[in-house]
Amino acid sequence: MISSPPKWLRILPGWLVLGAATLGPIGTKLPAPGTWGSLAGILYTLVFFRRLGWEQTVVWTVIASLLAVLLTGEAARRMKKSDPGEVILDEFVVIPLVFLGWHAGYPGRLPEWAAVAAGFALFRFFDILKPLGISRLQRWPDGWGIVADDFVAALAACGALHLGAWLWALR
Repeated sequence: MISSPPKWLRILPGWLVLGAATLGPIGTKLPAPGTWGSLAGILYTLVFFRRLGWEQTVVWTVIASLLAVLLTGEAARRMKKSDPGEVILDEFVVIPLVFLGWHAGYPGRLPEWAAVAAGFALFRFFDILKPLGISRLQRWPDGWGIVADDFVAALAACGALHLGAWLWALR
């Protein structure tokens, strides 16, 4: 865990840190910013991760999540809040995990639009209700707590989506 933010992060201008952590006006101007951040994450996933394998998706998402830990933690410090609702970079960067193995593993079983809609709904379910101990992850310090619960919520949504696809195929 990082006890104090790296110097390079502390010297970044506030508009840059807060703008990245809130995805600009999405987190600050729209109602239900977590939902909008998740929808932006769906678009991000479809544009950049649609054709990648699960291994590449995991690597890039872990890298993006580590950067999000730094930026969201710094944004929270600057906002003087522990987990500001306006900070939605965490939802955005983890959404690709919801669809791990989907494009390569389940062709033709479920229409893509249905898989995307179900993945979005499942992620929001796990992100909002935080069952299965996910809520405990928010107690981690700084950006770790901001990002970790969403990271695990995305993996739980992925598991539920795969289970649903399997059950769909049995019908």
